[in-house]
Amino acid sequence: MTDINLTAILYEKDDLRLEDQPIPEPGPGQVQLKMEQVGICGSDVHYWTHGRIGDFIVKAPMVLGHEASAVVSKLGPDVTTLKVGDRVAIEPGVPCRTCHFCKSGRYNLCPDMKFCATPPYHGNLARYYVHAADFCFKLPDHVSFEEGALLEPLSVGVHATNRAGVGLGNTVLVCGAGPIGLVNILTAKAKGASFVCVTDIDETRLNKAKEIGADFVVRVANSDPSKVAEEIETVMGTKPDITIECSGAAKSIQTAIYATRSGGVVVLVGLGQDIVEVPVVNAGVREVDIRGIFRYVNCYPTALAMVASGKVNVKPLITHRFKLEESVKAFEAAKRGEGIKIMIECSRS
Repeated sequence: MTDINLTAILYEKDDLRLEDQPIPEPGPGQVQLKMEQVGICGSDVHYWTHGRIGDFIVKAPMVLGHEASAVVSKLGPDVTTLKVGDRVAIEPGVPCRTCHFCKSGRYNLCPDMKFCATPPYHGNLARYYVHAADFCFKLPDHVSFEEGALLEPLSVGVHATNRAGVGLGNTVLVCGAGPIGLVNILTAKAKGASFVCVTDIDETRLNKAKEIGADFVVRVANSDPSKVAEEIETVMGTKPDITIECSGAAKSIQTAIYATRSGGVVVLVGLGQDIVEVPVVNAGVREVDIRGIFRYVNCYPTALAMVASGKVNVKPLITHRFKLEESVKAFEAAKRGEGIKIMIECSRS
């Protein structure tokens, strides 16, 4: 039977459809991929429910999905690094490779980045997809396709902890126990953090944080960020050297600054309001560095090594599984906030 390319396409806000599309052919330097696993990210859900994220607006039908693994099914011209049958994880952003940012090693800042499921570029929640061969990473036989798909969010944790300078013996605070907060716990611990404390408003997520290795958890009930910071210090016994803010909530960002020790670092990972009021004088006089991150850069090899070596176990993050044909159901579950990470199997049974 001839295979078909069942594809999850977002037409506009609240309009996600499954349709048969032509199987794409790889161009020079590209590979055709038979998709295996695709995780649902919060950005996918946001595009579905709002039709936009900031300046990125869905103006034409767009395929969703960017946390993915696959099997190479066809090689385009000039591809020598992969072969048909290779199992791969897909780094979803392909930069121009020629601008100042690309040449200086910060390709995540490339102004011409083509990133999966970010308008106007299609994602990979489909039976087949085409991608640049040099942004596909071979998976060892013992690393599952689900783990391969989770290298995408894990790479965010790698980049955040790189920017923060997490190393042996550091004390770390992670604000927000959603999927990105959880991967930051995993990476911080793998890099040698002595203690990791996690905050959230949800008890279930804090329980998951403890399950995967958080040393302390603080359920945020007080609306005063300075008071929450005092509670964190009491629980940890010290102010953290480094705080990684993953919620994007204004009060949580304020808490992150108050909580961090003088001379420490706050890394902003979560995205919320465009403009947030922060205690900048408090940060300034205590020399607390505030740094941002955008996605990740040169992090997939490290993320893969962490998983392949057993230093990081991402499997507990997966709480729900669906087939490609059940994609709408999967997105509805994600919209309801069910579980942590929802995976969609794209291959045929």
